[in-house]
Amino acid sequence: MAADLSAQTFLLSTTTTTPQRSQPRTTTSFLPSSSLYSHSKPLLHLSKTSRPRRHSLHQVLCQSTGTQPIFQLGHDRLSKVPISHIRNFCIIAHIDHGKSTLADKLLETTGTVQKREMKEQFLDNMDLERERGITIKLQIARMRYGFKNGEPYCLNLIDTPGHVDFSYEVSRSLAACEGALLVVDASQGVEAQTLANVYLALENNLEIIPVLNKIDLPGADPDSVIKEIEEVIGLDCSNAILCSAKEGIGITEILDAIVERVPPPAENADKPLRALIFDSYYDPYRGVIVYFRVIDGRIKKGDRVYFMASGKDYFADEIGVLSPTQQQVEELYAGEVGYLSASIRSVADARVGDTITHHSRKAESSLPGYEEATPMVFCGMFPVDADQFPELRDALEKLQLNDAALKFEPETSSAMGFGFRCGFLGLLHMEIVQERLEREYNLSLITTAPSVVYKVNCVSGEVVECSNPSALPEPGKRKSIEEPLVKIEMLTPKEYIGPLMELAQDRRAVFKEMKFIAENRASLTYELPLAEMVGDFFDQLKSRSKGYASMEYTFIGYQESDLIRLDIQINGEPVEPLATIVHKDKAYGVGRALTQKLKELIPRQMFKVPIQACIGSKVIASEALSAIRKDVLAKCYGGDITRKKKLLKKQAEGKKRMKAIGKVDVPQEAFMAVLKLEKEVL
Repeated sequence: MAADLSAQTFLLSTTTTTPQRSQPRTTTSFLPSSSLYSHSKPLLHLSKTSRPRRHSLHQVLCQSTGTQPIFQLGHDRLSKVPISHIRNFCIIAHIDHGKSTLADKLLETTGTVQKREMKEQFLDNMDLERERGITIKLQIARMRYGFKNGEPYCLNLIDTPGHVDFSYEVSRSLAACEGALLVVDASQGVEAQTLANVYLALENNLEIIPVLNKIDLPGADPDSVIKEIEEVIGLDCSNAILCSAKEGIGITEILDAIVERVPPPAENADKPLRALIFDSYYDPYRGVIVYFRVIDGRIKKGDRVYFMASGKDYFADEIGVLSPTQQQVEELYAGEVGYLSASIRSVADARVGDTITHHSRKAESSLPGYEEATPMVFCGMFPVDADQFPELRDALEKLQLNDAALKFEPETSSAMGFGFRCGFLGLLHMEIVQERLEREYNLSLITTAPSVVYKVNCVSGEVVECSNPSALPEPGKRKSIEEPLVKIEMLTPKEYIGPLMELAQDRRAVFKEMKFIAENRASLTYELPLAEMVGDFFDQLKSRSKGYASMEYTFIGYQESDLIRLDIQINGEPVEPLATIVHKDKAYGVGRALTQKLKELIPRQMFKVPIQACIGSKVIASEALSAIRKDVLAKCYGGDITRKKKLLKKQAEGKKRMKAIGKVDVPQEAFMAVLKLEKEVL
């Protein structure tokens, strides 16, 4: 048996590998050979006609393409190829439709990452991403793939987030690509963020390749999902690719489609250098590291480069590509994606959207860059230890370099001292930023309840933007308050239409449209005040639909509404950090919840402490902390009642004087608990 297989058999060894020339599109299957192995280890048998099978832990799937094995192509991925052989693409999808798993399989199939180094969510390098199972930051990987004719192609992959709060990351990724893989779960179909990402890709004139993932699941229905994509999105799915990233089905077809259908970059290598910065981060040892896409010209190691927006120039100490770790190269030219290290110490010198050019041969005009992200949700961030304020400022500046959608400005609070008013794209974005500050920069933070930006029309004709309730003008000075409005689209199975309609109506939403996008799936469209959505709206949506519904929203403008400022007074003194802007109809419920919670949290004093929720001077909800009393009647063991009354009257007068000059200190734990409660009830 060994003699018959001598021409086609090679042994797997953990120490040595001898690549052999193989025929195009060959696969491997296993033949046991007890004569060669004492423990019945398998032999690999090459067959031109055998089909690739699902492999277990005891099997290895080895494919070779053209005249060069895939693992060898993976090692040669830094070698240069013609511009016509470069493909820049990204993966877009709704959250949890398999983007990261597909990216892992592409890296493994092309040999970019060796199998022994592979792990799930390979490109998600933050602990936070792995814990939550979501992608937060865009990630880049350069791959080398041998096409059918044996010619090597350079594939630059950008993996993007799927949550609506990180759509700014997606939009920046799309600007650096010519094509996009649209991944849709074959068991769930088109979701809200699928639509939003497709529209972003179409705005950037990208070639979209539909990919149906998870076809191996029992509930997968590719035919109906293809029909749904064609009807809802309007994409031609006659050449859609069916795949299972987990099982490795259809991966080669995806790679072939990228080469065949995604257009190459423009041949602009001889023009003056113009490179677009689409991401960056701060390294404590090397300074600012910039990720860029070369649009025109070439850049070499040691070149003196000029940042057109900031007007600063530096020497390119190190340039390279991400494959997926940083690999140094000597030169990058038009169409390639890479990174630049130039000992940039100031985070303001290299911003996302800036254009890099040569200092000696400047480009005539800069690239368009990116549209500024508009924060939707605001909250105050304060260090628990006031001495950490400088560290918080530095941390926010460095984090803003890595997260261009983050905005912040200084703020002062009478209760919590110095801090910052921060703007975010959504609640998840706010939560992620807070966790990153605490983990990466070792800060202890307090965050106030999230709020939105209101427009206040004053009697004088002035329009004031206000995101902080304590900065709201007095009732006599304002004529009306306008709140931001969003258009929200919810995609849900038909059995959950009723609960979601009820949820929307409870949040002051106005019904606009309902349509069935498939036989058992509907789309609900509402106009909703943004302030009603920044609470637990998304959690309630998932809870009432058992996790099946999804949502996507867009800002549409401002509308006048009956809003008031709800103040909290403790012992007659207003507590500014606990003030909120609420709708008049909800004021009583919110006020009652806050006063009851404060009564539980504030320690009792030597005098009676009233806790009141007020609209202006009108008290709408009130609780009281009873005073700690000494038993002044303990020494009276008989005698006239007037003696006891005299002692009690003397004690009451003392309490009255104490209340007039006394001050109630609200503990930090009480602030944090009440702020958490505000996030729940608003």
